[in-house]
Amino acid sequence: MDHRSGQKRAVEYLYPPVEPFDQRQIDMGDGHRIYVEQCGRPDGVPVLVLHGGPGGGCSPAMRRYFDPEVYRVILFDQRGCGRSRPTAAVAANSTWHLVSDIETIRELLGIDRFVLFGGSWGATLALIYAITHPERVRHMVLRGVFLGTRSELDWFYGGGAGAFFPDLWARFVEPIPEAERGDLIAAYHRRLFSGNLLEEMRFARIWAQWENALASVSVEGAWHESPSDYARAFARLENHYFVNGCFLESDGWIMKNRSRIEQIGATIVQGRYDMICPPAAAWRLAQGWRRCDLRMVGMAGHALSEPGISAGLVSVMNGLRPLMKDL
Repeated sequence: MDHRSGQKRAVEYLYPPVEPFDQRQIDMGDGHRIYVEQCGRPDGVPVLVLHGGPGGGCSPAMRRYFDPEVYRVILFDQRGCGRSRPTAAVAANSTWHLVSDIETIRELLGIDRFVLFGGSWGATLALIYAITHPERVRHMVLRGVFLGTRSELDWFYGGGAGAFFPDLWARFVEPIPEAERGDLIAAYHRRLFSGNLLEEMRFARIWAQWENALASVSVEGAWHESPSDYARAFARLENHYFVNGCFLESDGWIMKNRSRIEQIGATIVQGRYDMICPPAAAWRLAQGWRRCDLRMVGMAGHALSEPGISAGLVSVMNGLRPLMKDL
């Protein structure tokens, strides 16, 4: 309990720590080795955890949103980040490579259908995978919805969010010459891929700090320093995907193809004050989708670690337990 606020911390809503019963590296045959782990019940309901970023990687805390007596939880570090190798590599690294990786993991583990559990970019990837493989998805649990659109990127990297955090926005913009500030994603791209490791790390830390500072309402405006290696992988991968429009063939591709997944159930847990992925995207996704349940969490931002978000996600997964036998 946080005695200053009288509110529980996020970790207090989670299941106890659990160790994997399986850990492996999968050679994808194109220079990438993907880290995969499983925990919980080996014969349980399969849940695939899709982390954010791109480039965020999985953490042990992500294992703890699921009843280990019910769920078989599969986590993997997407290409170029976490325990996957090579780190920060963008060659053979696109949305469609990740979709193919999910299929490889599913087939290798002998899984017919997953529950997909993803937040932020993980929600994007869950939706893209479901649109292209709807027969493989039992249900989706999404947080902090990001639809991969130009307008969402413009909000976060074009001054929208900066209007609420002008001091932090100034720190993000300041290292870029004025002539390049009309397209900050492109300006950072030049520096994150300059070939000068020290320059790449410097700009990667600033890129990561801008996002981290806006992630949570509970630590509002904190400018945290990320470890250089983590920041470089995170920033390079995010930037690579964003420069390439998340590798979707058209802006708004997810909404244009939503009809392909409307027979699948989905639950969205969305922070009302999410400054990174504003609730408009989650609202738009849910409208007219009869089997989609949008749950807005008051006084919560973007981060998985927000107490209201963690409580909401555990509640959703617990609520799905009796339904799984019928799906």
